Amino acid sequence: MSVKNKKAVLLLSGGLDSATVLAMARAEGYACYGLSFDYGQKHFAELQAAKQVAAKFEVVEHQTLHLDLNQFGGSALTDKNIDVPIAENNGISEGIPITYVPARNTIFLSMALAWAEVLQADDIFIGVNAVDYSGYPDCRPEFIKAYEVMANLATKVGVEGHHLRIHTPLIDMSKSQIIQAGMALGVDYSITVSCYAADEQGKACGECDSCRLRRIGFEGAKVADPTLYK
Repeated sequence: MSVKNKKAVLLLSGGLDSATVLAMARAEGYACYGLSFDYGQKHFAELQAAKQVAAKFEVVEHQTLHLDLNQFGGSALTDKNIDVPIAENNGISEGIPITYVPARNTIFLSMALAWAEVLQADDIFIGVNAVDYSGYPDCRPEFIKAYEVMANLATKVGVEGHHLRIHTPLIDMSKSQIIQAGMALGVDYSITVSCYAADEQGKACGECDSCRLRRIGFEGAKVADPTLYK
């Protein structure tokens, strides 16, 4: 079966990275199924952005799963008692920041894996990045490699001889390189939302780690930043 006839499940957050990965997968000829999550995050602007990105790149199907990770808390993105930190002096937080959501990518990939089995899709795409990744442990190559091994041990299709692949095309790219690649593929970054504290209209705070990484990326790519700020 050629790539042009193959299905892929793609994790679609509505942010800059996942929009770029979707454009890459479509350019490779995959029939893409977008999967987003309402996981108890404090704002829903990114989910609206995900719908727009999915429509823009004509995914075969776009689903949004509902999980309630804010019952556990422990992250500034889900716990109302924890404020989203502001990066000081234009720097990016060191270490694993409080915006890390415990086990998020493990959970998201598991849901994508379940859907991929149903769709008989051997390929899953995720926009993790080990260069500008804010210190998240579940964005590292070691995690993805280990997860792929587990996925092939834990599934019917894996046991029956298919090889499930986790694609991470952005894993070694800087934010500016990601933006340049996306621009070449027609990604409209004005409809994406990356901010950890965006308002209901999707306007970004301009002060969190994600906003700063995004702005540095546009500066490095020498592309005008289309982000709407508060």
